[in-house]
Amino acid sequence: MWDNSSRSAFRESGLQSVYGTGRDAWLIILSRSCRMFAYGASSLILALFFAELKISDAQIGLFMTLTLVGDVMLSLLLTLIADRVGRRRTLCVGSLLMIGSGITFATCENYWLLLLAAVVGVISATGGDFGPFRAIEESTMAELTTPATRADVLVWYVTAASLGSSIGSEMSGRIIESLRARDGWTLLDAYHGCFWLYVVFGLLNMASCLLLSDRCELKKKPQQQVVETQPLLSEASSSTGQEVVEAESKTATGKSSWVAQISRETRGVMTVLWFLLMVDSLADGMVSMALTTYYMDQKFHLPKSTLGDIFSASYFLSTCSNIFAGPLARHIGLVNTMVFTHVPSSAAVLLFPLPQSVSVSVALLLLRVGLNNMDQAPRAALIAAVVRPEERTAVMGITSMLRTLTMTAGPTITGFLAGDDRFWVAFVAAGALRLFYDLGLFAMFINIKLHKHEPTVDGEEERLPAEESQRAHVHLPYGLLQHDRPTQNPILGGNKV
Repeated sequence: MWDNSSRSAFRESGLQSVYGTGRDAWLIILSRSCRMFAYGASSLILALFFAELKISDAQIGLFMTLTLVGDVMLSLLLTLIADRVGRRRTLCVGSLLMIGSGITFATCENYWLLLLAAVVGVISATGGDFGPFRAIEESTMAELTTPATRADVLVWYVTAASLGSSIGSEMSGRIIESLRARDGWTLLDAYHGCFWLYVVFGLLNMASCLLLSDRCELKKKPQQQVVETQPLLSEASSSTGQEVVEAESKTATGKSSWVAQISRETRGVMTVLWFLLMVDSLADGMVSMALTTYYMDQKFHLPKSTLGDIFSASYFLSTCSNIFAGPLARHIGLVNTMVFTHVPSSAAVLLFPLPQSVSVSVALLLLRVGLNNMDQAPRAALIAAVVRPEERTAVMGITSMLRTLTMTAGPTITGFLAGDDRFWVAFVAAGALRLFYDLGLFAMFINIKLHKHEPTVDGEEERLPAEESQRAHVHLPYGLLQHDRPTQNPILGGNKV
């Protein structure tokens, strides 16, 4: 029998929400954990694999760039059609592409075939989840959860993925050494063997997709009357209390579209959020972990093993801190959680070049990395809460694409700013950009109305805060946020789940 403290810990940790969501959520979390294990393991050896094949640095750089572009474009394409084709079917297609890429890398040593398999298939060059899976899975999680449980479930989705990536990176080196120690095995053979492990996890990913139920698909709404009108007529009809339903899933000829359509209202909200997220991603790209490692190595000349220990500890701290994002979002709200956990991380980036001692620099790094990812799950929950259910997959896919492409421009800007031993300028600029994102997010979204496109289920209204049902409707003409201020203190009461 559990005592009251155990029940409270089970509830506050968010595990109760995960358990209550059901088997589909468990399968999605397991699927992403396995996939991130494979990504973490393959990304660690990818450059080493090409080096063993005597591929030039220029060709390796081209491979990394084109692979990233290919993953982003594939992700955007599949997320735009996933709700029409079927989410489970689309995830299975992504799994097949992952398996095909893994088989190619496990059996082939021709650079151009490997490049083709990476661009049109799914292989992670950086360890990140830039393929077609994440946006669809997050949208599916939003479909499976309620506003009261969504943040908790997404937190464990992110935490399990982070843990899988960390274990994959750690195990990859050990697997390589173990395979190489076998009689007749060369280092190249060991790399090929590790890519067969990538295939196995691709198969596990597909098995999880095949076991998902119909609950994961977009719920169909009853046919509604389509009203075509000019913007002025829309405003006039809204003033009389009549909602204008745009023809979002229809083309001009009335035929169903294979590509998801995004309403003007959603575009108004997301344009502001996309701009802010692109600013944040640009800053992250300017001071990526690879560039941060390089900066610390140049500044302090630490042993490589020490650097590895520092960054391993920071990643572990990040995994642990993610667990607390759910309870925070439940108590102080989604936007508050995103901002209040991200501001200290941003300040740590801004101040990172200042200390001249290793210990203070490491403390700032741990603060930065430890809190940096606590906004991931609340961000996904926020997007799910402000857009229509039929738009979530497409919106999350576009969000991922914009963030990734903006991040790739970061190192180039750092290279420009860091000339003549001015590397520290990149950290100051990145920290300032991150703080701009934090303050902009708070100013523009703290009082936005959440969950207005979701039906209220029995008992759900009582679990949502009272101010959410009282808050004035948010009007977004031409993409600008305008709203009536609530009577409650926005810092204590904004956007709770």
